[in-house]
Amino acid sequence: MRTNLNTLTAVRNLGILAHVDAGKTTVTERILYATGTTHKRGEVHDGTTVTDFDSQERDRGITIFAAAVSCAWDGHRINLIDTPGHVDFADEVERSLRVLDGAVAVFDAVAGVEPQSESVWRQADRHGVPRLAFVNKLDRAGADLDTAVESIRERLHPAPLVVQLPIGSEDGFVGVVDLLRMRALTWVDGSETVEEGPVPEELRNEALRRRRLLEEAVAELHPGALEEFCMQSTGDAGSTGDGIQATVEGIQSPVDGIQSALDTRTLVDALRDLTRTGEGVVVLCGSAYRNRGIEPLLDAVVAYLPSPLDVPAVRGTRDDGTEQERAADPQAPFAALAFKVSATSTGRLTYLRVYSGTIEKGATVMDAGTRRTERIGRILRVQADRHAQLERAVAGDIVAVVGLRSARAGSTLCAPDAPLVLEPPSVADPVVSVAVEARRSTDTDRLATALARLVEEDPSLVARTDPETGQTLLSGMGELHLEVAVEKVRREHGLEVSVGRPRVAYRETVVRGVSGLVYRHVKQDGGAGQFAHVVLDVEPLDPEAGTSTGTGTGFEFEFRSAVVGGRVPQEYVRAVEAGCRDALTEGPIGGHPVTGLRVTLTDGATHVKDSSDTAFRTAGRFALREALRASAMTLLEPVVEVTVTVPEDAVGTVLGDLAARRGRVSGSATRAGSAVVTATVPLAELFGYATRLRSRTQGRGTFTTRPTGYAPAPVATPTR
Repeated sequence: MRTNLNTLTAVRNLGILAHVDAGKTTVTERILYATGTTHKRGEVHDGTTVTDFDSQERDRGITIFAAAVSCAWDGHRINLIDTPGHVDFADEVERSLRVLDGAVAVFDAVAGVEPQSESVWRQADRHGVPRLAFVNKLDRAGADLDTAVESIRERLHPAPLVVQLPIGSEDGFVGVVDLLRMRALTWVDGSETVEEGPVPEELRNEALRRRRLLEEAVAELHPGALEEFCMQSTGDAGSTGDGIQATVEGIQSPVDGIQSALDTRTLVDALRDLTRTGEGVVVLCGSAYRNRGIEPLLDAVVAYLPSPLDVPAVRGTRDDGTEQERAADPQAPFAALAFKVSATSTGRLTYLRVYSGTIEKGATVMDAGTRRTERIGRILRVQADRHAQLERAVAGDIVAVVGLRSARAGSTLCAPDAPLVLEPPSVADPVVSVAVEARRSTDTDRLATALARLVEEDPSLVARTDPETGQTLLSGMGELHLEVAVEKVRREHGLEVSVGRPRVAYRETVVRGVSGLVYRHVKQDGGAGQFAHVVLDVEPLDPEAGTSTGTGTGFEFEFRSAVVGGRVPQEYVRAVEAGCRDALTEGPIGGHPVTGLRVTLTDGATHVKDSSDTAFRTAGRFALREALRASAMTLLEPVVEVTVTVPEDAVGTVLGDLAARRGRVSGSATRAGSAVVTATVPLAELFGYATRLRSRTQGRGTFTTRPTGYAPAPVATPTR
């Protein structure tokens, strides 16, 4: 069972993705238990889980930090990352997805697709990560597999390929029918193993119907399956239906009386192909809390999700600017991406995904971004907060290393004689800030050191000093994100800190631009002078400026050159663009970053001696600043989609409160006896909303948020 663990084909690197409280961590715990990695089932509510080992995670009962574990199943090594489900920690998910080959998306059988489920699904789409779907909590009141699958189809738009049928419902859920091998898998309370048997007679017809639907769905998507489906269907027209014998990987499953249009082997191969191309998603079901459905899920991970050899070779940039592919080959030059940095009592851990080559303990590697070389002290196989030492790591491995002093999340580590820079994970712009200061003046330096370490571990946090007030501002992705960060400073560094009221991160954008703005930069103070002449047009990037600027990372900015006749050489055009980007950091309204604009360089002039990159970069910066002051500008504020779940008798109260918070209701529905209201609300209006909602619904209301972009702020909104 545990052979061939070092071969690339027997490695699976996957993450567990879901909305908060859908059961990700419980699924991870049951996987560790089923694989023999742990000998006791950890529980979130008891604070005994392996992956939620941080004290704040156990206190709050949620996953905050992505945790890596490793286990073995059916001769395969599974490197697994349990990711957070709360929207404030979406950046942890982003960094994890960047280094994963596959994922299991967990859905609540009652709630179906929830807002953060949709967000992490879209993140996985951007990275091209193949997924399986696991519909969890089938033992809950109101649980329904078909309703959950329909929500997957409607909100996520994949082709759901359901391979199981539940046996029993709600509290009577005891197992599943495997539609591929037409067998029943049941779990008895108190039993440690799954029991295999024939399909219950009362479910036989329904199982046959669903098997046929599965075959038809696969045939519609897979050419090879379609060919066999048509051949078998034509043959079935004249057959007597005496029965078939399905054989998969040595398991013989006689199924009397079934006229199957697809051989089970063909069906398995087609499901693997559709999963890896993203054209379909295999759907399984169970109850992780009651330890039902985990073994089939592990079998599906091995059967359908890709190994490092099945995904495209990683691409990077060499010193000369050309792109190069590095195959997942232990003999190739070493290349790895650091996706997480963590300070522990045993030292600074840098988590790596090794894409090519082999790294051994004591080896020297180069940080391709900083060109610094460092020595690998130790290599660790990570089990959350526990580690096992390794002598080496090879392509396809996810490990932690000790000894790197300067590598950050997103750094590329490579062989010094074969440098290559891999694309780092994107980092979202922070949307909320708080002022942080030490209560004792003697702790000011210690606070600065603690914040620097925080930012090093979590790139989505930004610490800066306000130039006007002199306050230290900590910015992040939400109230909870900042609350966790500040509490970490208190607990780990023993500092007493004061925290100001949260403030949102505003943006500025152009409503009506200017044309033909002329700027001449001339400087002569002895020696070589500076000369640059530029003419700019500035306009909104979106004709309907200010409606929304999206949620992507970085500023939305487009630069074009319309210069003819070589009046501004190409190298100076690039310098003008760099200067314009410098000017985007502070807008004319309140010094906020500027987004959503297009700048066109229409003309310019040079001097044979005094023109330079520096001169044109300076000209671009000051020219755009003047253009923005001459343009009609507006202030933008971050807005979020809020999904509020409340008892039906509290809907009127909730709608009134959302309206008072400048919310725009976009939909409402009834689900499992509760009302679900969706609205778009400015983020600034949601501070303290959790307490208000609980008080207005006697503690029965809950809500989740999802960033949707920026929208024009009221004129009276303070700009600083």
